[in-house]
Amino acid sequence: MRVRATAATAALLLAALTACGGGNDGGDSASKPKAAASSKGPAEAKVDCMADDVSQADWMEYCSDEGAGTGGDGTEGQSTGLKFGESYTWPDGLKVSVVEAKKWTQFTNEDYAEDDPAYTEFRVKLKLTNGGESAVKLDDLSVIVEGATNGGEASTTGFATDSQPLEGRLAAGVTATKTDDNALETKYGTKIVVTVQRSSEDLGLEFPEFEGAITG
Repeated sequence: MRVRATAATAALLLAALTACGGGNDGGDSASKPKAAASSKGPAEAKVDCMADDVSQADWMEYCSDEGAGTGGDGTEGQSTGLKFGESYTWPDGLKVSVVEAKKWTQFTNEDYAEDDPAYTEFRVKLKLTNGGESAVKLDDLSVIVEGATNGGEASTTGFATDSQPLEGRLAAGVTATKTDDNALETKYGTKIVVTVQRSSEDLGLEFPEFEGAITG
């Protein structure tokens, strides 16, 4: 009986050890990390940011980091609330900024205006850089000046001295300074908003607005 009991005990111990060994094998298998599944997202849409036919929507979505609405001065994608000296770039690469609006005092007989105390006559200076690949028609640009305090809109005039009107073409890679002459009733103050418009078949084209004051 003692031998049988010992054998039985040994059999039980062997079964227990076998069971433990099987559990370890399963645990090792379960503890092995699974290989991470590699995934590759869809390729990003590509847009030729310098193409003449790129839409405003595509430009804002895919090209804004390359210059749309910015001149490197932190105004990415912004067309309103710009300050004098800041810039805006259209989808074709034409960049515009308002340098200054300065009171005019050098009247001559060739001017279309005279020194009228009821008006503030002034000249707006625009800086234009053609960063595109083809010439740009400057005749397509126009300027509207509005009072920024209590309303009013400036009327267009012309001063002969050092005039550089928005005419002709601006070649690719060229920067030029152009002028636009205006007169605003003095009752509207000297704070103004200058809007630079551009003729285009793209109805979604932005017209940047620059805020500043008439100085001098």
